[in-house]
Amino acid sequence: MRILLFLATNLAVILVASFTLKLLGVDSYLAQNGIEYGSLLAFAAVFGFAGAIVSLLISKPVAKWSSKARVIDSPRTPAERWLVQTVAEMANNAGIGMPEVAIFPASQSNAFATGWNKNNALVAVSEGLLHRFSKDEIRAVLGHEIGHVANGDMVTLALIQGVVNTFVIFASRVIGSFVDRVVFKNENGHGIGFFVVSIVAELVLGILASTIVFWFSRRREFRADIAGAQLAGRAAMIGALERLKQESGVPDQMPDSLQAFGINRGARTGLSALFMTHPPLEDRIAALQQASL
Repeated sequence: MRILLFLATNLAVILVASFTLKLLGVDSYLAQNGIEYGSLLAFAAVFGFAGAIVSLLISKPVAKWSSKARVIDSPRTPAERWLVQTVAEMANNAGIGMPEVAIFPASQSNAFATGWNKNNALVAVSEGLLHRFSKDEIRAVLGHEIGHVANGDMVTLALIQGVVNTFVIFASRVIGSFVDRVVFKNENGHGIGFFVVSIVAELVLGILASTIVFWFSRRREFRADIAGAQLAGRAAMIGALERLKQESGVPDQMPDSLQAFGINRGARTGLSALFMTHPPLEDRIAALQQASL
């Protein structure tokens, strides 16, 4: 969930910023007399990293809003009290600040963590996970999410996304100028063709370039599993992953775009595998069994 929400927010920020800049004519100099590649690259880097940083800073409130998560300020039940205490214990063991703890309404067992730094994070679990998982399995899931926070995955993601954004902004304007000159016969390459084509190219390239972020997400899942095993025990972490394999038949109240901890409805193949945020559960279990803790 943290990956998909971050990507969606980032793409929205970049597209809105690009559209606004074009309407204001801020980037018009980039193609008036032919593209100056040095200036264009600097422009792309500034706005590319700005978009990634903005997405990172608002990741927590966006996640709360989109998942309808309820932050536990004062535990209402023994289960909520145990949940908060467990997160506090694991956060202390991992050497990070106490995250906000929340519960979101979904019948499927799920969880996510997000936030702009290690000491200002959010850890949320679904109602379904609390109802069906044992305490050891919940501890393992929480350890996995705390691992994402402690490993600084969101910050690293923002840096990678900044590089991706820079490429997307740069390439889309090169494509827009080329099409405007060759297809629309605009001598300075900055007519309506540049405006329309660069926006479309930015959207398409942004989606395609997200496969790099998905690859990063899949690699970090293995590290988070190890963190969960270190905090809650290897057997508990494997048990949680095994339990997740049994959850595919449980109806989910969250849209497919918000899949989080590790629910997958079977391994994908071909191009669709490039857009997976998580490796197959079988691969994660095998890697955890062989890992040296």
